[in-house]
Amino acid sequence: MWANRSVFDYHTRHAFLPAAPMTFPSQPPASAASTGADVARAFKRALVSQMHPNMLFAVLLPFLIALVGAILLLWLFWTPLTDWLRVEASQWEMVNRVDDWLVTVGLFSLKLYLVPLLAAAILLPVSGILGLAIAAVFVMPLVLRHVSKREYAGLSRLGRNATVVSVWNAIWVSVIFALGWLLTLPFWLVPPMALLLSVFWWAFAFSRMLRVDAIVEHASPEERRWLLARNNIGFWIIGLICALLNLLPPAWIILPVYSSLVYAHYGLDSLQRLRARQPLVIDN
Repeated sequence: MWANRSVFDYHTRHAFLPAAPMTFPSQPPASAASTGADVARAFKRALVSQMHPNMLFAVLLPFLIALVGAILLLWLFWTPLTDWLRVEASQWEMVNRVDDWLVTVGLFSLKLYLVPLLAAAILLPVSGILGLAIAAVFVMPLVLRHVSKREYAGLSRLGRNATVVSVWNAIWVSVIFALGWLLTLPFWLVPPMALLLSVFWWAFAFSRMLRVDAIVEHASPEERRWLLARNNIGFWIIGLICALLNLLPPAWIILPVYSSLVYAHYGLDSLQRLRARQPLVIDN
């Protein structure tokens, strides 16, 4: 049964026949203290990595793509979108009542400001998720190459169909993000849902998109499933922190690459510790 299987020891670099099949550690999710320490270490390491000239240069790609995407979206869709929103807003009874009251008391017209704000709230996140998707598919390999050489040189690449998995993951996360963002826009009128929903959807985008790309090249499918389940809370905490940073416009410039570095350090460090606890079974 085991004639065609061997075990590779990362320390001795030799293969030998296993006595039993490899099994992943059966244990509950990491404790809060352990997860917090791992997340903090990932952010610290990512900050150091971000200062490298290669990573500073990598910042330009997703930022420029998001910027060009925003300009094209505003140029192509601003007028038809705002015209459609004005027609729709004229049929919203609550908006009409508030608008009439504001105009009567001599303040301002709600529709005058509401329509442009809604249009910006629809178009700008689309360019943002485009920049994040570009970072996940095209920048993450550069990030992994950078950190692998310096801190994870002994970590073998056992991922399968990494590009296909990365592209598919970026597509479905972007679609869910866009649909969820649009469908929950009406709730923005209820304070403080605008802030909460924005943070939630960006935390979803960061977590679901970058956690897969961070380990897809190095982890085998079995390892990837184990790591995603084991570190689910940690991945979401990183996504939440990145989503909060995303509320600060200056952070938009570096966040796609910096968040990729954080996820890369967190994911590869977890994979390294997993393999240190057991040998690796390789099919011949």
